[in-house]
Amino acid sequence: MLNLLSVKMLKPYYVKEEDKYIRVVLAYQYFSLMMDGEVYHFVPLEAREIRINRGTQKIENKDAVFVFQKGKQYRRISLADLMKVKDFQQHLSSILSPYMIMPQTEVKKDNIDHVIMELERSNLLRLIDRALDEKNIETFQLYTTTLKEM
Repeated sequence: MLNLLSVKMLKPYYVKEEDKYIRVVLAYQYFSLMMDGEVYHFVPLEAREIRINRGTQKIENKDAVFVFQKGKQYRRISLADLMKVKDFQQHLSSILSPYMIMPQTEVKKDNIDHVIMELERSNLLRLIDRALDEKNIETFQLYTTTLKEM
């Protein structure tokens, strides 16, 4: 069944950001699948959302079952099965990308600050050398004072 399954449209009704989760809420008009060459539209009879843990960035409700309808025919598909469909993953990733911000660790920030300080120090040393070459006492004193204050 999954081989003949593709996403025709996947747009969230809305995305709700919470402290622990990001919830992608789905509605009838915004989610449809192609199954066996036929278009089936999502109907909110069972699951209505995809819940992603912000910390782990993993889907937490993979056992959720979504119902799709074409005329009087209904098809039930678990979120775990939908995740096996490549274009479903692509659609979901594009929906989630603005909400999934990788936290920057303090180690990286400290490391960047250290590199910047070293670059500034090296630049001051070059300016001091230039002031000495030009025999400019005023700029020499300015740059050495700045260097001492670092």
